[in-house]
Amino acid sequence: MMHEPGSNENNSELIKEIINANMVEKARKARMELYDWIQCIVTALICGILIFVFIGRTIGVDGSSMERTLLNNDRVIMLNLFYTPKNGDIIVFKPTHERFHNVPLVKRVIATEGQTLDIDFANNEIIVDGVVISEPYIRSITTSKYGFEGPITIKPGHVFVMGDNRSGSTDSRDVDVGQVDTRYILGKVHFILIPGESFGSPRDWNRFGFVH
Repeated sequence: MMHEPGSNENNSELIKEIINANMVEKARKARMELYDWIQCIVTALICGILIFVFIGRTIGVDGSSMERTLLNNDRVIMLNLFYTPKNGDIIVFKPTHERFHNVPLVKRVIATEGQTLDIDFANNEIIVDGVVISEPYIRSITTSKYGFEGPITIKPGHVFVMGDNRSGSTDSRDVDVGQVDTRYILGKVHFILIPGESFGSPRDWNRFGFVH
């Protein structure tokens, strides 16, 4: 059976058109997928910006008072929407005494309003409502009084805070800090965003993540 030369040429042209059409369709789908990815990324960035503006913010840790949990120069995410302080929370607050020059402090909530608090400095024990609390997060034992005399009852609308590095922390034991008015709490620390570099040590990215 004989085929005319023109028929083969027509078939070749048809195949080329089909291949071109497939390539155009694949390119269109690739562009749509890229557009979807870009749209998702832009939406996520906008949502992140809105969260930081209206709900929380990032803040840098200055000093060693919260070691081992937080280190000097850590960059952390703090949220404050509908926040009520609870025992064990790490908070950021504005001290009212002029010696701190209105620089925010980062400490851990030890007791909240209405609770009774005492500190057994001889045995390194924190006693809240008559119960010795577990503190696996502290770096150094609680031996420095800084003027604290207990037992005390936490005032309404206030919290008692201390740093995890008890021997290197100026906190509620010090009269210049005292019990912290909850109206001056800026928020709760939730996340280490950028681990700090200090004393020539490199960033430890294993510390990236939620804090407790």
